[in-house]
Amino acid sequence: MIPAFLRPLWAFVFRDFHLTRRYFSWVVVFTFYALVNSATIALIGVAAGDERPTLTLVLGVLLWSFLSAMFQEISNSISYERWEGTLEYTFMALVHRLVHLLGVSLFAVLYSVIRTVVIMLGLLFFVHLSFAGANLWGVLVVLLVASVAFMGLGLVAAILPVMSPENGAQATNIVQGLPLLVSGIYYPVDVLLKWVRPLSAFSPATYALSAARKLMGIGAPRDLGGRLQGAPLAAVGHELLVLALMGLVLVPLGLWIFGLVELWAKRTGKLKRTG
Repeated sequence: MIPAFLRPLWAFVFRDFHLTRRYFSWVVVFTFYALVNSATIALIGVAAGDERPTLTLVLGVLLWSFLSAMFQEISNSISYERWEGTLEYTFMALVHRLVHLLGVSLFAVLYSVIRTVVIMLGLLFFVHLSFAGANLWGVLVVLLVASVAFMGLGLVAAILPVMSPENGAQATNIVQGLPLLVSGIYYPVDVLLKWVRPLSAFSPATYALSAARKLMGIGAPRDLGGRLQGAPLAAVGHELLVLALMGLVLVPLGLWIFGLVELWAKRTGKLKRTG
């Protein structure tokens, strides 16, 4: 027997899949832009004439491509509902909000994985890359663990389109931009000014990047065959533990905040507004 909650959960996954297919031309445009932007950043490392900054930048663009795409899918899910005119029906349906948001988050993870793979393959046409010796499976594990924490951040950001039909979707870029600034996506955290640097400890992306760089072998000398010496998964146990704890805190916190805003929106008639 299939558990009762799985049916509506998968229904939300397939609903978002069909929405993505409906606006597939947008997906192509935004993915193309992300690929060009990623290639531009990676070529900065190539221009430096050193493979280490190139790998650092490529890892940064791929990891941020995954996390930001997942974040945007979750945080903008309310905006999509409003555009389609289904927001009020979804919020009034007899479906637990946890099931609804888990379905949205699950699709966001699957979509982000596929999008990141496409961008990684596209980068091969612009930059010569060799990941031989890197612990790519370990990097995948880190991304999946980090995605839970970013789900929580996405749920917090998703309240903004509920609170403001006109400007809420644009305001989610602020929540997304802060981790990009303080997490050292394209540069070491050490270069940040002293008053900004402590903020990096509160960003899941900081720990995801630190773990991914160790697993890729960035910063470690290559072996005699010129291969990367990626660390084993056990070497990033601290980062994985911190990411898991962040996920355990941020997801319930995001659900709780979202629930409060949902009640407020129903009482004030915000669900009915189309902006």
